Amino acid sequence: MEQLHPENSTREAHELPFAAPCKTLAFNAPLDWLKLGLKDIKRAPKQSLSYGAAMVIISLLVSLIALQFGNFYSLMTMLSGFIFIGPVIAIGLYSVSCQLQLGKPPVLGYCLREGQRHFGSTLLFAMVMLVVFMIWARAASMVHVFFPMQSDASWSEYITFLGIGTAVGAIFSAIIFCAAAFSLPMIMDKKVDMVTAIVTSVNAVLHNKKVMLFWASIIFTSLLIGFATAFIGLLFLMPLIGHATWHAYQETIDASAWPEHD
Repeated sequence: MEQLHPENSTREAHELPFAAPCKTLAFNAPLDWLKLGLKDIKRAPKQSLSYGAAMVIISLLVSLIALQFGNFYSLMTMLSGFIFIGPVIAIGLYSVSCQLQLGKPPVLGYCLREGQRHFGSTLLFAMVMLVVFMIWARAASMVHVFFPMQSDASWSEYITFLGIGTAVGAIFSAIIFCAAAFSLPMIMDKKVDMVTAIVTSVNAVLHNKKVMLFWASIIFTSLLIGFATAFIGLLFLMPLIGHATWHAYQETIDASAWPEHD
């Protein structure tokens, strides 16, 4: 058996590109990802819906805490945080799809171990998302400062306030989406650092702007449905989006140059 020398490992690491190449996607690709995600739920309903149930419980607890110690605006601020923590929570769903793709019966305990194995990378990602979320919250408070809303405000003032607040939120949401679209599935799949995974994700999103805008609108609509149904919709929609994200990564990113995990 050929021995792997340190200098060979270093040379191979230096030969890796700064970002994984991506493919050009068809506009209807997100619909195919959803179909594959639905198949994964049907093949592993217990594991998938367990993650969905956990998301419902977490959402309800967060809502109760926000309403108990804050107000409606605190509730909306805390719920918007799901945009940041959703990709981290979904890493177990990526594992389920990966096991199914390899022809293995999915084991929920293995998904939890998968999360522990990538704890360092996911923690770093979560910290980056936390910083962005704090900046987002600060920007939202500045909107209140520059556009204070009084009880006797006119409709034009409400529209201006909502328009600016939506624009600010859209900017930060776009940053998060670009960074998270493919980075965590890549980290779970390959031995790759967080910077490379995020750069790969941003490059793939910018390379397929129209397709990824369509995909982002599907995710946003799913979240709206989940919130409108008192989070019950997340029981199914969260696993669906999580599994579909794995298939989106598989179709979009060519990470064959990076070694697989043991």
